[in-house]
Amino acid sequence: MGVIEDLLGSLPARPIRLRDVRIGAFWTVVWTELGAGMAATQQDSTAPHGESLVRWAGDLLTRSAQELADLLRSGSPMEVSLGMAAVNALLTVDEKGLTDRNAAEVLVERGAGKRVAVVGHFPFVARLGRVARHLDVLELRPGPGELPSEEAGAVLPQADVVALTGTSLLNRTFDTLVAHCRPDAFVLVLGPTTPLANLLFDHGIDMLAGARVTEPAVALAVAGQGAIFRQMQGIQLVTMEKAIY
Repeated sequence: MGVIEDLLGSLPARPIRLRDVRIGAFWTVVWTELGAGMAATQQDSTAPHGESLVRWAGDLLTRSAQELADLLRSGSPMEVSLGMAAVNALLTVDEKGLTDRNAAEVLVERGAGKRVAVVGHFPFVARLGRVARHLDVLELRPGPGELPSEEAGAVLPQADVVALTGTSLLNRTFDTLVAHCRPDAFVLVLGPTTPLANLLFDHGIDMLAGARVTEPAVALAVAGQGAIFRQMQGIQLVTMEKAIY
């Protein structure tokens, strides 16, 4: 099974009540009786004007958290975001396995003098480029000095260190990207969308760098006001390492 089906299969069997949902311009937050989770809000520029982007819109709180999580299988980008936020809210996270290591620092340390590939544009890319022997940045919409994501099949097998954006789980590229990575490469998934699930270690991942929603009411309010990531509040950045498991 792919990672999406594995994630959905790991969720609680009993229906879990929703407390609140917020689909912000940049971040979607789902709050359940078990806790809260977040994911990047994916937009659909091709949707016809006046058509709903999310099923059950305006009536979401009458559904179970698992019904929202199942939207991860949807073909609608915004529904997929809602599904991933619900999955992140429902996951049982091993608190003892969490650390506060900085993902950028890990990549700089691991990537020094090596060939590095980053899927997604992150603020630390310039710093990483100064220490890596060679750095490739792959993007869906590449900017100056970046490569189109279609070149992943040629780039990733050469990389000693790979950083994947958590949004690769939303656009369904995760399994393909990981399959391109060498078995001996160090692979990190990062960004608040990243599920803090140790089952990802069975899919070739060595480290997860994501976010926990520690103050759901605060995170919902801020996301609902259109906050970008650096403006988000009520969350905590954390990492999980394969070595612990």
